[in-house]
Amino acid sequence: MKFGMVGLGRMGGNLARQAMENGHHVVGYNQDERAAAELSREGLEAVRSLADLVARLPTPRITFLYVPHGAATEAVCQELLPLLDRGDIVVDGGNSHWTDSQRRCVFFGDRGVRFLDVGTSGGMSGARNGACFMAGGDRDAYDAVVPILRDLAADDRAVVFVGESGTGHFSKLVHNAIEFGMVQSIAEGLELLQRSGYQMDLVSLLDNWNHGSVIRSWLVELMKNALEATGDLAELSTFVEDTDEVKWVLSWALDADIPTPVITHAQQALMQYRDLDWPAAKAVALLRNQFGGHPVRRVADRTARA
Repeated sequence: MKFGMVGLGRMGGNLARQAMENGHHVVGYNQDERAAAELSREGLEAVRSLADLVARLPTPRITFLYVPHGAATEAVCQELLPLLDRGDIVVDGGNSHWTDSQRRCVFFGDRGVRFLDVGTSGGMSGARNGACFMAGGDRDAYDAVVPILRDLAADDRAVVFVGESGTGHFSKLVHNAIEFGMVQSIAEGLELLQRSGYQMDLVSLLDNWNHGSVIRSWLVELMKNALEATGDLAELSTFVEDTDEVKWVLSWALDADIPTPVITHAQQALMQYRDLDWPAAKAVALLRNQFGGHPVRRVADRTARA
């Protein structure tokens, strides 16, 4: 299939690579043209504007969006709408707020353009080698797009139609909230081990846990890999990047009187980490870098900005 990809960063760029390796023809646009130029050497049809991207696609056009949530996604949607025709499909694969996705479904639908909100999980590795997709919105649009999603997914069960508009992004944000709790518990466990007074090979121990133990998981594997690559945590800053999506879920849960003590603690810990020399914070930063490419800062970085 031939489709468009707007946003060629950590997720969009790797998904484009995987799509091309699976025989799809990808027309790509990125504000920073260097990313598009790099991918053009791998077969991407790079364009310099959204209008050019739309003009290169066969009808009904399928355009994926992998741009930062909020103002960036809104700007792309506003620019795309007058360029598209009835029956075309827009797929937002980022971490947009689910109510924004519901609004955009109406926004595009008034012009006959179909809209899908597709939560995408698996981090950079998943985007490159097989991701997990949860879609909400127009069912006919999903049926048209699902062959692409299945080629980009870890397996057929890694693609699911969740339901009406907004459900794809809502389920992904709940997924991210669960992820926060799991990351926090692994980080706290690592701190207990480090401060126990015992001399232990933590890399070997984490590797051991991933062979038959109850807590074996990809996150434990990533923690092992990060420790192996980093060694001494002392040089790391405790600042942990927060992209705010989990706050949306917590705010909704508070309004709905749904208790979320573990996830709430994980979010609060992320904010506490910014000013404390806390080993668990460094472990969280390492894990988030492993699966999502979020930056890991060094102590020198904080000193330079002070």
